[in-house]
Amino acid sequence: MRPQQSDYNPYFDNYISLVKGENILAALESNYKIIQQFLKSIPEEKGDYSYADDKWSVKQVIIHITDTERVFAYRALSIARADTTPLPGYDENIWAENYAAEKRTLADVVEEFLSLRQSTIHLVKSFDEIMFARKGTANNNPASVIALVYIIAGHELHHLNVLRERYEL
Repeated sequence: MRPQQSDYNPYFDNYISLVKGENILAALESNYKIIQQFLKSIPEEKGDYSYADDKWSVKQVIIHITDTERVFAYRALSIARADTTPLPGYDENIWAENYAAEKRTLADVVEEFLSLRQSTIHLVKSFDEIMFARKGTANNNPASVIALVYIIAGHELHHLNVLRERYEL
């Protein structure tokens, strides 16, 4: 099952379009293997590299993917469990200013993300069709559980492409 356009803010069309197929669990598991191999191939000395002065470092990009996955997984969990509380947005730029990425190793940042992805996969395995179809509100926009999980997968793919293309990794 893929999300319907009414299930999410159109801003996320690009991310959702990057995810192929109708089986989001298979997509997350397949992506995990690809990104694990990719991230572990990045040399430690590239962790603080940025392709421009005003752009995030490699570590900051990975932390951003991790933080965003946490936020969207929490949103999916809340809505799946039938909590109708509107969920807040977040400002990724404020979060990025407070990463303290320079104090962490690339290996540590990568391991945190990979651990989180395994946790997300387990969470998604716990959802049934009724839960995937549930809708709530996140950042003042409609959000279904299935859309949120597709956004998690697509957001990661988007940044993987950015790391490969702009960071030349």
